[in-house]
Parts: sequence; C-alpha cells; structure tokens
Amino acid sequence: MLTAFARAFKTPDLRKKLLFTLGIVVIYRVGTHVPIPGVDYRAVQTCIDQASTNTGLFGLVNMFSGGALLQITIFALGIMPYITASIILQLLTVVIPRLEALKKEGQAGTAKITQYTRYLTVALAILQGTGLVATARSGSLFQNCQVASQIVPDRSIFTTIVMVITMTAGTAVVMWLGELITDRGIGNGMSILMFISIAATFPSALWAIKQQGSLADGWIEFGTVIAVGLVMVGLVVFVEQAQRRIPVQYAKRMIGRRSYGGTSTYIPLKVNQAGVIPVIFASSLLYIPALIVQFTNSNASWATWIKDNLASTSAPVHIALYFFLIVFFAFFYVAISFNPEEVADNMKKYGGFIPGIRAGRPTAEYLSYVLNRITWPGSLYLGLIALVPTMALAGFGADQNFPFGGTSILIIVGVGLETVKQIESQLQQRNYEGFLR
Repeated sequence: MLTAFARAFKTPDLRKKLLFTLGIVVIYRVGTHVPIPGVDYRAVQTCIDQASTNTGLFGLVNMFSGGALLQITIFALGIMPYITASIILQLLTVVIPRLEALKKEGQAGTAKITQYTRYLTVALAILQGTGLVATARSGSLFQNCQVASQIVPDRSIFTTIVMVITMTAGTAVVMWLGELITDRGIGNGMSILMFISIAATFPSALWAIKQQGSLADGWIEFGTVIAVGLVMVGLVVFVEQAQRRIPVQYAKRMIGRRSYGGTSTYIPLKVNQAGVIPVIFASSLLYIPALIVQFTNSNASWATWIKDNLASTSAPVHIALYFFLIVFFAFFYVAISFNPEEVADNMKKYGGFIPGIRAGRPTAEYLSYVLNRITWPGSLYLGLIALVPTMALAGFGADQNFPFGGTSILIIVGVGLETVKQIESQLQQRNYEGFLR
C-alpha cells in the first residue's frame, strides 16, 4: 500500500489528484470546527468535556461528522443526510418502477437518480437540522450537563431559521466537496470524507482510554486496545476480501465470418455483500424508542423498561436484539441489492451459463441458494464485529470510547482497500508496457 502511494506521488497527474484530494480534506476538517451562528461555543465545550459517553443515534451521527455534530458546527450533519438519501433511493429503486427504469438506462438514468439524491439530501438536512436545533435548545443534547440549556441563548424564530439554513448549506457544501473529489481527485469523494471523519476521532478516543486506565498509568489498556484493533483490522480485511467465485462460460457465436464468445469468467459474490449498511440500520432502529422516551420525558413503566433494556448498550436485551437486527438487515439488503433472476436472464441473453446448471430459472435458483449460504457467515461476522466494543472491552470501562468499533472499522478498511485499488489501477494504466518493449 505504501509503495502504491509512493509511486503515485512520482506520477505528475496522480500527484495533482492526490494533492487536490488532500486540499479538499483540509477544507472539510476546517469546516467541522467553525460554529454556527446563535450557539454559545463555551457552553458547548463545557458540555463536551463533561460528557462521558456518546451513545445511540447521536453518537453514530457524531462519528460520521467527525465530531462536528456535538460541537454544532456548520458541518454538524456531515455526510449522514447524503448516506441516508442514497440508501432510501436504493431501496425505492426496487419498489418504484420509474426509478428501476432509470437505473437500466445507463449513465443518463444514473445522473437523474443522482439529482434526486441531491434533492432528498437537502430535504433530510432541513429535517435533521431542525431536530438538532430543537434538541440543543431543550438541553437534551447533553443530558448530564448543567449548562446544556444555555447552548442556544437566543430562542427566537429568526435565530432558529438561520441555524437550520446554515447547517443545510453546510451539508450541501459537504456534498459538493465529495463530488469534487470524485471528479478531480482519487477515489469516491463521499467515502473519502466518511473515512476522514471517522479517522479524525481515533486519537482523542485512544487518549481517553489511556487516561481512564488504571494499569501502569493506563498504558496496559492502551496497548491492549491497539492490539485488539490490529487483530480486528486483519480479520475485517480477510473477510472483506473473501468471495465466492461462480464460474460462467460463454458459448461461441458466429456472426458473419467472426466468432464471438467462448470465454470464461466468474461472478464474484462477496461474503459480506451488504457492507456496513445493516449495522447502520440496526443502530438507528434501536435508538428510536430511546429517542421517544428522551423527548417525552416520561417516567412510566414502559419508559423505564426502554431505558434499562434498549437504551443501555450493555443490557442483554439490547445485545440480543442488536445482533438479530444486524442479521435480519444483512439478508434484507442482499435480497434487494442482488437480483438472481435478473443476473440469470442477462447471462441467458448473451449465451452464458454456469457449468452443470441449466440456463434460466435453474441458474437463478442456484445463485439464490449460493447467496443465502454465504450471507449467513457474512451476517454473523457483522454482528460479532459490531458487538466487540460492548462485550470484549467492558472490563476496561472503555466500551463506549473504543475507536475500533464495528461501524468505524468496517468503513475505514473498506474505503482504504477501495482507494488503494483505484490508485494501483491508474498506475497500471500509466505504466503499461504492452507486448513490445
């Protein structure tokens, strides 16, 4: 990986792309520290220093924003609205025939879906920005902070509208920066910004674990977390690269005097076909009951049960339900993102077949059978990785601050591998020697 980056900096056009990407990343990180108008920055910092945990949905969004959410900056929402909009459009593509037709139109249809994603991102940013401002005004953003109700001193309608507009504009700028990286930089822009947001929280999280530790002034806990993190990175790299390759043979066809086909290829089915989306879905869905209790301030028996069993990440009910939801959403997302019947029809149209399997319906049934078999270990792997912060390090009291959590490590490893592959592919295109030297 380091060799690929070194060779990339020696190539002039790749060096420009890498420097352009780094420049956009610097602008993005500066924006995550600029507070929006109407916020008492000192009160926010006081509450952040007093906060011991960032659990639930706020913690998830705060991780994706690089810590900007709880600081209520212009990039407080980060890329979370865009991620949510992309997932919603992808789910609606299966349900709405118009979107499915656009998806099959190629580049023109993809551009139209991208435009819809942008509009939905702005709408979600307005909704989430309004919710964040309302939460900050009520003091619920930091429950254990004495000055939480003083974060927004001016409660007027004009100030609230300005704050929402500022955060919405910040989300649009983040989306634009991500598209600039995709067009003129290296890798997928949104993935790069997500990678930077998560990686930016690592140093402070690791140092917090060292300060909270009691063995050898915290260095034992610090070293253990580093060791566990390296093992997890190795495991995630191994599983993310694992795939089942289904061989496909194309028959020869004579068109005029030329013969076409006769080649063999394969269909790569990844063990973790769903990626990190099941973890995001499960985390968001589990926090909805806790969010309802938080806004209602109810002390009823049902609210107490939710606080003790669903809001507490160490509760057995929360752990079991979290694991079950991850497995369920893994199968659900794979079912809507990979259509065996469509793949089988395309293979049949171009004269392709799986050796030993008849074309058409038997091929679709075989692909569905294989996909279900490899999704089981993939979903169990996702559940175990997501529960590591809760189960493996509870003894150190750092379960909530563990930086190598399931969502973060999956995104970092996935984006890192994909970016390195793109750099290597561009290097091969520029250093291709051909058949004659």
